[in-house]
Amino acid sequence: MTTSLQDGQSAPGRAAARGLGLAQVCGVAPGRGDASALAARPPGLPCRTLLPPLEGSQFCAADRRKKKDLNVLEMPSIPNPFPELCCSPFTSVFSASLFPKANSRKKQVIKVYNEDGTSRALEVPSDITARDVCQLLILKNHYIDDNSWTLIEHLPHIGLERTIEDHELVIEVQSNWGMEEENKLYFRKNYAKYEFFKNPVNFFPEHMVSFATETNGDLSQALILQNFLSSSTYPEIHGFLHAKEQGKKSWKKIYFFLRRSGLYYSTKGISKEPRHLQFFSEFGNNDIYMAFTSKKTHGAPTNYGFCLKPNKAGGSRDLKLLYADEEQSRTCWVTAIRLLKYGMQLYQNYMDPCPGRSGCSSQNMSPMRSISENSLVAMDFSGHKSRVIENPTEALSVAVEEGLAWRKKGCLRLNTHGSPTASHSSSTNLAIHRAQPWFHHRISRDEAQRLIIQQGLVDGVFLVRDSQSNPKTFVLSLSHGQKIKHFQIIPLEDDGKMFHTLDDGHTRFTDLIQLVEFYQLNKGVLPCKLKHYCSRIAL
Repeated sequence: MTTSLQDGQSAPGRAAARGLGLAQVCGVAPGRGDASALAARPPGLPCRTLLPPLEGSQFCAADRRKKKDLNVLEMPSIPNPFPELCCSPFTSVFSASLFPKANSRKKQVIKVYNEDGTSRALEVPSDITARDVCQLLILKNHYIDDNSWTLIEHLPHIGLERTIEDHELVIEVQSNWGMEEENKLYFRKNYAKYEFFKNPVNFFPEHMVSFATETNGDLSQALILQNFLSSSTYPEIHGFLHAKEQGKKSWKKIYFFLRRSGLYYSTKGISKEPRHLQFFSEFGNNDIYMAFTSKKTHGAPTNYGFCLKPNKAGGSRDLKLLYADEEQSRTCWVTAIRLLKYGMQLYQNYMDPCPGRSGCSSQNMSPMRSISENSLVAMDFSGHKSRVIENPTEALSVAVEEGLAWRKKGCLRLNTHGSPTASHSSSTNLAIHRAQPWFHHRISRDEAQRLIIQQGLVDGVFLVRDSQSNPKTFVLSLSHGQKIKHFQIIPLEDDGKMFHTLDDGHTRFTDLIQLVEFYQLNKGVLPCKLKHYCSRIAL
């Protein structure tokens, strides 16, 4: 008895020889060719052929021999782990589906430098942010995290650098660098990074800012920030800046306007009329940089320059350089552009420095500590128990008494055996300050100003250095009102003992450490108290 096949094959022997393939075509599991399995198939399901019933023993014996030859065991079917290999023979071997997908967390190596020339190589994921890199370096080097550590993009070939915002991707920043450029990432303090959220009045002088709504009297700090962070209104920044005329090497002083739609300049004096305004730049595809070699590299008229540079590869050819007449003006322009470009993202970075990444979780982070004005309080240790002096008048009187006591005698210190002594040898007093992070030895006045500007023109940022004009004296360089002032520390000899003073001997200190500690708590003759020391850390 023969059964006709749809493809014209009719021999039962041929069907039996190809029984495995026919069984698979009909949906029967391989190795189970009994008639009951075929009979159980629903009639509506298509099948290419129906095999004739074979004798059970003959089929099973042949099937077992075939399994033994193929070394196949009776086991449940296992899902194919490589379904992409079961492709059509007409498909190209190098199909895109055969290649592994790119891993977004792929590791890359970055190199971070410090001011003293030291560097450290870090293996980081491709989506790491600038804040994550800073946090990693803080933990590895056991630094105190006060939310002022910053990653700096340094472009020496064009004399520019900028603060990489905490939320920016570091690998994305590096991808815009040219192969021939010797750009670097620096890790340093920047106390002014978010200072405008604390004291916006110091960053936005009245003569440079115009608000959309009429204001009566002075604006509160909260209202100023609300105007800058609002999505509907944005204050207008205006003022004179030096810019290069197109196709010329000379600089021209032009009146500029900063609005939400971009940066404009007036072709007729200080006129704001639309017909006199020309578009200069937008900020969506540009980053704001500070110029640190202005006159040498660009032949600029002042040292207070900033630049708008496209954030793409080869963007160094399309620089837009602008120069202000003073530091306060430059700081106002740069801060306003940062707020305009990033808006609420900056405020979120300030309020929440570690937004929930695994590497910055509260379990893995060291507690935030900072030595600043807000963490120093007046204490009274005269009684059996110490207490915090909350009354400002009482705290002021205690400070005056403390100053009078320091004028009369030096502070007692412990010698190497632990016993108190009234004075040290002159050699010890002269050398004890050299290990302090705020002391910078024989650096010049310009170098001191450069270091303070790099770490932020915030009130109270300071350093102590050797005087170049008088080898026996020291100089205290202090930032106040976005200006850097220098105070000479004069040595004074009295009764065979050497002292240091800032006020012509009225307040005397046996060494520089006492002097710095005193002015961290008391303003004295200085315009403000010493708050943040300017240091060069090693990685």
